[in-house]
Amino acid sequence: MNGREAGGGGKEMEEDRKEVRGAAADDEMVKEGEGRAKEKSVLMWGYLPGVSPHRSPLLYPVAVRMPDSATGDRWMDVSGGGCGFAMAISESGKLFTWGSTDDMGQSYVTSGKHEETPEVFHLPTEVPIVKAAAGWAHCVAVTANGEVYTWGWKECVPTGRIVKEQSYSGGTSEKEERHSGSLSDQVSPRLQGSRIGGVVSEFDTGCGEKNSKRRRLSSAKVEQENKSSSEETLSALPCLVTLDTGVRIASVAAGGRHTLALSVSDVGQVWGWGYGGEGQLGLGSRIRNVSSPHPIPCVESASFSRDQPSAATQGKQSLDGQAYKCMGSCVKAIACGGRHSAAVTDTGALLTFGWGLYGQCGQGSTNDQLSPKCVSSLLGIKIHEVAAGLWHTICTSVDGGVFSFGGNQFGQLGTGSDQAETLPKLLDAPCLENKSAKRVSCGARHTAVMTGDGQVFCWGWNKYGQLGLGDATDRNIPSLVPINNYQPKNVSCGWWHTLVLSESPT
Repeated sequence: MNGREAGGGGKEMEEDRKEVRGAAADDEMVKEGEGRAKEKSVLMWGYLPGVSPHRSPLLYPVAVRMPDSATGDRWMDVSGGGCGFAMAISESGKLFTWGSTDDMGQSYVTSGKHEETPEVFHLPTEVPIVKAAAGWAHCVAVTANGEVYTWGWKECVPTGRIVKEQSYSGGTSEKEERHSGSLSDQVSPRLQGSRIGGVVSEFDTGCGEKNSKRRRLSSAKVEQENKSSSEETLSALPCLVTLDTGVRIASVAAGGRHTLALSVSDVGQVWGWGYGGEGQLGLGSRIRNVSSPHPIPCVESASFSRDQPSAATQGKQSLDGQAYKCMGSCVKAIACGGRHSAAVTDTGALLTFGWGLYGQCGQGSTNDQLSPKCVSSLLGIKIHEVAAGLWHTICTSVDGGVFSFGGNQFGQLGTGSDQAETLPKLLDAPCLENKSAKRVSCGARHTAVMTGDGQVFCWGWNKYGQLGLGDATDRNIPSLVPINNYQPKNVSCGWWHTLVLSESPT
């Protein structure tokens, strides 16, 4: 559910992506002496069943051991992971997963019993993996030549069809509402009272809450859904995503049930597929299932209509009311939340779209946003990175500021309260004073930021130790994570855990 910068625009962006793995290595590797590189470590904390005895959470950062079978290989990047499992990429381009031991933690996503020691997740390609992401029910990975592989819930895997439902009753689909009953103890206590067909829904908004946007399922439909085979519903092996000829992808983001991909070949175009019932695919309507990658109109050409301002121009107009292009020429960063999405353009403008019930689109309201729209309150502030959680959004500016908005039930906004914010709010926590945020990532209900001086701060939901602070107490302000002498290079959150790529102590 993270957003990572994907480069500039035009020819400059093309050059930046000629050596995708080289770019990642330049960002993560620091040379020590003549031709020697510092050893990289991956630190983890939070809930990863199979990693610790009795499935107990990891309350403090713990180093992840590279398997003996990968002798000579080293860590290159962390990719968070999904519900109960983690992912990381090695310098040789192998994708490693660990943490999930059985049907808990959605082992159908990892397709194996990956326990304490990371195992190579085999994809149907020999090309090195350079980027990866995981959502609630699926995973996606990018190769060095710009191809995309995805697996997990079949609804999240493109099949080449697009399905539109004109009669929309709101909320999520039956399949989205269903959630493994064995995960009920992992769901927030505020959510455990809400059940559909006897199964806890991770996407429910709260116990007893009257949510007009949630679809009321008939008992007949629930019964029919329960009769369907979970194997048929959930299991989909890794497959190559079919994109237009010549399209090469630089980075990907995975949300609750949808995926975004940012291309390099067509200058920062965003592609999307999966579930789009709340507008998280940015196509202007409530398309329930987009099973073929489609371009999302985040920015448009200079020859747009004066009478029909595009999503890329909303939020700024000339004095005579005529909208004009102000958002830049391409997208450079993307993020997926539970049911909303965000994108950053090359000029530093932030666009959001999708579910808005908690203000996670930052538009000053709780309305769904069906098309990408500029977060107008941030115009004039150049945004660098964006990340999205289940109900909240965090972004950083080029000068290192941190802005947050959306749901705040567990303090995931870091504002010092549990009040939701429908407009971006600059964090003024004393511990972040004189610090510059360089990386940001969101779990389901927690947030992590890495600063330029080599520190990691976490805040939000902490029932499973996902803040790495040694306890299970929620925090509503940024708190420093003790990582001893490790030097962090990247941070990436899973739904209930956090990973940090770091340089090992000397």
